[in-house]
Amino acid sequence: MSVHLREREIERKTGEGTGEGTQGMERDRKTERKREGESMRRRDGLMGRRKNREREGDRWQKRDKEKSKRQRHRKRDPEKARGRHRRQAVGTAGATDRGHGMALRIPIRAPLILMGMLATGLAQVQIPASASRGFWALPENTTVVEGAAAELQCGVSAPGSVVQWAKDGLLLGPDPRIPGFPRYHLEGNPTRGEFHLHIEACDLSDDAEYECQVGRSETGPELVSPRVILSILGGQIISDITTDVNEGSQEKLFITEATARVTPQNSDNGQLLVCEGSSPALDIPIKVSITMNVLFPPGPPVIEWPGLEEGHVRAGQSLELLCMARGGNPPATLQWLKNGQPMSTAWGTEHTQAVARSMLVMVIRPEDHGVRLSCEAHNSVSKEIQERGITLQVTFPPSAVTILGSASQSENKNVTLSCITKSSRPRVLLRWWLGWRQLLPTEETVMDGLHGGHISMSNLTLLVRREDNGLTLTCEAFSEAFAKETFKKSLTLNVKYPAQKLWIEGPPEGQALRAGTRVKLVCLAIGGNPDPSLTWYKDSRTVTEPRPPQEPRRVQLGNVEKSGSTFSRELVLVTGPSDNQAKFTCKAGQLSASTQLVVQFPPTNLTILANASELRPGDALNLTCVSVSSNPPVNLSWDKEGEKLEGVISSLRNAPFKGSAAARSILLRMSSGDHGHRMTCRAHSIQLRETLSTFYRLNVLYPPEFLGEQVLVVTAVEQGQALLPVLVSANPAPEAFNWTFRGYRLSPAGGPRHRILPGGALQLWNVTRADDGFYQLHCQNSEGTAEALVRLDVHYAPTIRVLQDPTEVNIGGSVDIVCTADANPILPEMFNWERLGEEEEDQSLDDMEMISKGSTGHLRIHNAKLAQAGAYQCIVDNGVAPPARGLVRLIVRFSPQVEHPSPLTKVAAAGDSTSSATLHCRARGVPNIVFTWTKNGVPLDLQDPRYTEHTYHQGGIHSSLLTIANVSAAQDYALFTCTATNPLGSDHTNIQLVSISRPDPPSGLKVVSMTPYSVGLEWKPGFDGGLPQRFQIRYEALETPGFLYIDVLPPQATTFTLTGLQPSTRYKIWLLASNALGDSGLTDKGSQISITTRGLDQPSGEPDYQLPTEQPADSTELPLMPVLFAVGGLLLLSNASCVGGFLWQRRLRHLAEGISEKTEAESEEGPIRNEYEESQRTTDLDNQSSTVSTTDVEPYYHSMKDFNPQLPPTLEEVSYPRGFTGLEEENMAFPGHLYDEVERLYDSSGAWGPLYDKVQMDPCDLHWSEDKYDDPRGIYDQVAGDLNPMEPDSLHFELGGHLV
Repeated sequence: MSVHLREREIERKTGEGTGEGTQGMERDRKTERKREGESMRRRDGLMGRRKNREREGDRWQKRDKEKSKRQRHRKRDPEKARGRHRRQAVGTAGATDRGHGMALRIPIRAPLILMGMLATGLAQVQIPASASRGFWALPENTTVVEGAAAELQCGVSAPGSVVQWAKDGLLLGPDPRIPGFPRYHLEGNPTRGEFHLHIEACDLSDDAEYECQVGRSETGPELVSPRVILSILGGQIISDITTDVNEGSQEKLFITEATARVTPQNSDNGQLLVCEGSSPALDIPIKVSITMNVLFPPGPPVIEWPGLEEGHVRAGQSLELLCMARGGNPPATLQWLKNGQPMSTAWGTEHTQAVARSMLVMVIRPEDHGVRLSCEAHNSVSKEIQERGITLQVTFPPSAVTILGSASQSENKNVTLSCITKSSRPRVLLRWWLGWRQLLPTEETVMDGLHGGHISMSNLTLLVRREDNGLTLTCEAFSEAFAKETFKKSLTLNVKYPAQKLWIEGPPEGQALRAGTRVKLVCLAIGGNPDPSLTWYKDSRTVTEPRPPQEPRRVQLGNVEKSGSTFSRELVLVTGPSDNQAKFTCKAGQLSASTQLVVQFPPTNLTILANASELRPGDALNLTCVSVSSNPPVNLSWDKEGEKLEGVISSLRNAPFKGSAAARSILLRMSSGDHGHRMTCRAHSIQLRETLSTFYRLNVLYPPEFLGEQVLVVTAVEQGQALLPVLVSANPAPEAFNWTFRGYRLSPAGGPRHRILPGGALQLWNVTRADDGFYQLHCQNSEGTAEALVRLDVHYAPTIRVLQDPTEVNIGGSVDIVCTADANPILPEMFNWERLGEEEEDQSLDDMEMISKGSTGHLRIHNAKLAQAGAYQCIVDNGVAPPARGLVRLIVRFSPQVEHPSPLTKVAAAGDSTSSATLHCRARGVPNIVFTWTKNGVPLDLQDPRYTEHTYHQGGIHSSLLTIANVSAAQDYALFTCTATNPLGSDHTNIQLVSISRPDPPSGLKVVSMTPYSVGLEWKPGFDGGLPQRFQIRYEALETPGFLYIDVLPPQATTFTLTGLQPSTRYKIWLLASNALGDSGLTDKGSQISITTRGLDQPSGEPDYQLPTEQPADSTELPLMPVLFAVGGLLLLSNASCVGGFLWQRRLRHLAEGISEKTEAESEEGPIRNEYEESQRTTDLDNQSSTVSTTDVEPYYHSMKDFNPQLPPTLEEVSYPRGFTGLEEENMAFPGHLYDEVERLYDSSGAWGPLYDKVQMDPCDLHWSEDKYDDPRGIYDQVAGDLNPMEPDSLHFELGGHLV
């Protein structure tokens, strides 16, 4: 290795160098004084530690602590510090002045330093005058130059002790050769106690603290010498140096470079390589240094064995082995191995001393014998692993000593025992002791044991005597290796010998004792070993003292008690049947004594025996009552539920407890009714005056049987609850109750509306009519099954399901109006019928027959009349509210009946080809009528645009209007025939179309009311001639001359009340019709009438009138009153003539307008009394159902000039609603369209006409009144709502389902 050191330029002045040198010297003096103080303190510390080291154990525990103190002392000791500084390999670069008078030199101070170290060492350690504490020679602090030999003195006055040296706390071992340190060895004679440590060729690694240690022995404790320091002085001048001097940066300045070449050694690691430069300008040389780091392998590992004999240990010992490897850079890595296998240990290094240490701590066990422990050391530059090993030689005693065999034996018999030890090393010897007397064994054996040890065994046979009882027999194991330990196993001899005498004290034998008597028996014995056990026996069985819970103690067995050589044991017992004539024996070894008791007791067990375990109806059961044992015998008897029965006595037989047995039998025939009955047997003892009884409960197995009280029909109301009870008897109890309904099994776990109760009963709620029916109950047990049908009768309000609406019948025929209801219960008289009408006579059902057959009711009508047509109501009431109601209409069919007001109906119209005429044909009939027209017998061509026909249907009334436009006198003044036809027939009428003329006389004049002073008249107007007409009444009193005239107002009226008459007077009355062309005349008989007014005292009755034919015979005189009336009439007539002339002129001017107005006004039909519709009257008079309205009077003659009526829409043009509303009565079911059936049958597309003649309807309003049903389309769909407001849909969804 070459080191290149360069000296920088020196530019300091001499004065500056001198100042710095003076400061440096002052610092050195202060440092010297400080180091001297530390040296004194260190010397005092060493003397104190030497006095406290008395035991080797303290050394082991404080070793680490002393190491740290030693390091601190060495740092504080100035002499030692200086010596250590001197021992460093100091490489000094020296050079002579080569031309400039300047040299690099190495100052050599070694002699002075050596003398100082020697003086310091001698001053620190005082040599004792005598070898105190066993040392006669102690080591001293020594300083040597590196490479020289050193020797440390140690003289011991304790021969035979183990002596070894320690270096910095590391034990070097007692071996004089000191393995691992080839330059170390011990010199001197060990027998004289000379153990001097000699070191050859010392180097810096030998600079350390040393102490001499003497191991503990029998003559005294361990000894430790004071620690001394071996100081190695080193340092050398490097000769291979090359220098180079160059000029500096300024004048007279130089730069000197020195290069040194060094070959590093192990000892150079950590040493300073110093380059020192001197110059005449420097008072003190300048220096620069570097620390050398040399990598080299460690030294071989050394194991410090804690004793003199390496490898010898004892089991149970805690072994601590320290492995140490010195040197090495980096420090060594240590690893412990056990038989070549790594062991987990920790290791550490001390870099200052370059030492690696690892402590192995283990507890020695016998199985560690022969184990090789080795320590390996190596580092990163080691070429091979260095190893140091030790083989363990383990000494272990036997872990146990065992004696095999029994130490208990009868006297005068041999006892054979074997003593065996566990494995030990070395082997042990065995010997026997009986008390303090040693016995000779019969045989000894040694065998190989575990872990290289040996097993020792010794057999002994000994004849025992009574006096040996209680002596201790011991087996002892011993060995020189375990001189301080003994291993023993002892037994106590138990020599058995019997007792000498045994007897029992108690009641005298033969004395009768009643069961339950307390008896005390005492057993006594003398002598014996072991102590007599005094065991009690009862009939050869040992007597124990049972203590069952919650039962009194019947036997009390005392402990054996000792009094001197007498032993006793009591037996106290409460006598029972088992004690009768029992032999109680007390035994002690081979001796025994006995006594016998006599006990009287009732039957110990009264048992009933049956010949069959399973009984079924019809089986024969034989029961036998057995008294198992009693003393004295007992009498047996039988009874069944209190009824005494005779039995058969069975023969006696042997009984336990030496008592008497008895038996009595009885034979029974089983039935299901016997189940559960008790058969009682009684046993009576006369001597003991005591009776016992027991019973046998009959258990008859039979299938389920329904009791007579089983309900087979259960009634419930809809939406209510129902309970179907179950009364069944069975043994065993029914395993399951299965209910089925309509083939479906009800869930046993229950459902939304049912559950099966624990007893099998079926509970239903929210019952509906769908739940009505038979429920089949199926009961089953292991013996069979049984079934029963339970009917659930659900009562619910009636609901009309079928109602034949409308019901049709031909006039004169017979028909049944059928009403079918769904109800439960169905009662014979639950059907009632009502006829709906205004008047009381219209509601009568006297001519009809009401029939009820089950759920169907009939209203039978014979010889049907038109008056019977109308609305009928079917009422069904079965007692469950509410009753059901349904509406049905009876339609009486008849052939067409055309109205014939007169033999010939006339219609007037102007034949000027500009006017129009309307011919009105009216007919009644059911079903609908078809009209046809002919003119003069020839079918009318309705395709002619001049002819237009409109047909109207209003219930049973039908109208046909034939309009003729542009009437021509030549063509249209003809006879028109109207024919009405339906499936039942036809009818016709003739209408004459004529020209305008005077009116025809009215007809049908009649009296409708009469009083003494007035008369009410009514008539039918005649043909008005095509012009507006008015009426005038002319009358006269037959006995008074002259006529009286009065105009009828309003002009179109057809009724009039004539006033101003006299009571009881005969009058003749004429009725005149007039228009603009004239009057009708007085010749028609239909327009005149004769009457006689009532008298004042005449009761009301029919008016007295007659048609005037001729004068009465007795009317010869003219009464006064008629004359007056005639005069008055003339006056009125003259006035009327004047007024009439004026009006005639006015009427002529407005003729055309009057004709048109008259035609339009009279074209509106008045009401016509319809007999068919009168028969249809009901209470619904306000209902409107027609497209054409009518009035009371129908004009037979019409002036058709300019007649253009506003016609109502035809049936084809009217859009009828689907339903109508209007019935006010509650709970009445009514169809949406009452005549739907009729319309389908007869091709009628919409409304049905009014049932009643007086119904007035708007042509466009076909609805009923405002009182209506919510849903009129289904007449029967509302019945369920009538029954109960709670519909099924209103229930919770879980409660609304079917049962199945």
